[in-house]
Amino acid sequence: MIGLAEIAGPIACLGLAVLLVARTRRNRIAGLAYAGVGTVLLVASFSPASAWELAAAVCGALLLGPLLAWLFRREPWLVAFATLAFIPFRVHFLHHQLLVPLYAVALGAAGLLLWQLVEGDGRTRELGIASWPLALYLGWIGISLEWSVDIHMAAIDLLAFYIPLTILAVSIARLPWQPSRVRILYCELVAMALVFVVVGFYQYETRNIFQNSKLQISNTYSALFRVNSVFWDPSIYGRFLVIALIATVVLIVRGRLGRLGIAALVFAAVAWLGLLVSFSQSSFAALLVAVFGVAAVVWRWRSLLALAAALVVLGGLAAAQPTLMHALRHHTTGGLNSATHGRASLIANGIRIAKAHPAIGVGLGGFEHAYSKRTHRTPRKSASHNTPVTVAAEQGGIGLVLYFWLVGALLLAAYRRIEHPVFGRLALAAGLGLVAIFVHSLAYNDFFEDPTTWGLIGLVALAAPRRVRARPPRPVEETADEPVPEMIAQ
Repeated sequence: MIGLAEIAGPIACLGLAVLLVARTRRNRIAGLAYAGVGTVLLVASFSPASAWELAAAVCGALLLGPLLAWLFRREPWLVAFATLAFIPFRVHFLHHQLLVPLYAVALGAAGLLLWQLVEGDGRTRELGIASWPLALYLGWIGISLEWSVDIHMAAIDLLAFYIPLTILAVSIARLPWQPSRVRILYCELVAMALVFVVVGFYQYETRNIFQNSKLQISNTYSALFRVNSVFWDPSIYGRFLVIALIATVVLIVRGRLGRLGIAALVFAAVAWLGLLVSFSQSSFAALLVAVFGVAAVVWRWRSLLALAAALVVLGGLAAAQPTLMHALRHHTTGGLNSATHGRASLIANGIRIAKAHPAIGVGLGGFEHAYSKRTHRTPRKSASHNTPVTVAAEQGGIGLVLYFWLVGALLLAAYRRIEHPVFGRLALAAGLGLVAIFVHSLAYNDFFEDPTTWGLIGLVALAAPRRVRARPPRPVEETADEPVPEMIAQ
């Protein structure tokens, strides 16, 4: 039923776009309803061979949805706590490893959002200046199903990532500001990171890898033993630790910790050791850029000295890598591809695909199919490792412009708040977290597929609250002598 997916995808994405930018409750309710209808139609578009899985999902949604909406209404921050808790967990569903527990959270969050809108909640455009670029990007990828060369993968991408994670980002942005809950969220992040580090140390000591048999085989023939902890890939494990490290560094340099400062430093050291045994180059690069970001905020121009020193050190390390230097000297694609573990070839072919379809790309989910057709390799070996290149190949120049607009708007929203006495630390930590994920996505295509990205989008919006009209305005004579508040508490 490929035709059904081509109809359902645009309906769901345009519904989300309306939800993000509409100014009236009626339009926002309609947008949420359209997103729900499109989601149901996308689920129905899959093969009857998965009928029992789909039936189980529908029954679970009918039972869990209202219950979770009620729980989230009683304690709204459970949405953020549950989102963070379920980030590592994937379940084999519809022949893919999917974030099934998170979909239950998103379902409850959508139910709560509908409940609030029906009751008269007048808040709009919770994502602030990122609302329009995200809405346009979602609308564009939804329309791109009409020419996608892999409709099945496009439908999976929408169902598994874009639809539920957008709902979670909006729901987190709508949370009432409570500093105690933010502290609990940070403690949860640290506790999870410590558990994952312990698991990683166990794997490194016992040489036993969970879940990923390919990684186990790779470690057998490699000089380095990489661990993945509870995650599927060492790079995903490393990225999670980077986010925890960034939050801790911001807390150290911008907070008044007292004795807790020692505990924060100890955690940073332990997490860094855990990151070390992942041997994730992309994660180390992301952490390095984020640390420079912290230095630039705290030390301003003096951070340039630290940057220069780091560049000297990195230059020395690069010079000490014979394979990389040989590839750079001779500019050989094969040599550079070998030095970067195949990423250079993936990026080069991705750029060729983008050049062949410069305006609209090959459609959402079409990268692997287009790459396989060009290189005559199986789709399993043609997954992209660079988000901007993948966006350019799948969504064309239009999608790439919208993507960079979205990233720029999110970073600008965070930057505007980093000096705020109340929201500054959250804005800085969330903004630098997005910077780290963006840098990481240059070598590991997981920007939109990582729930952490969408959680940070919500936190950036939460740290940059907007003026919201929650009730109809009173006549001018009744309000003329009242001060205008900076924001209305959510």
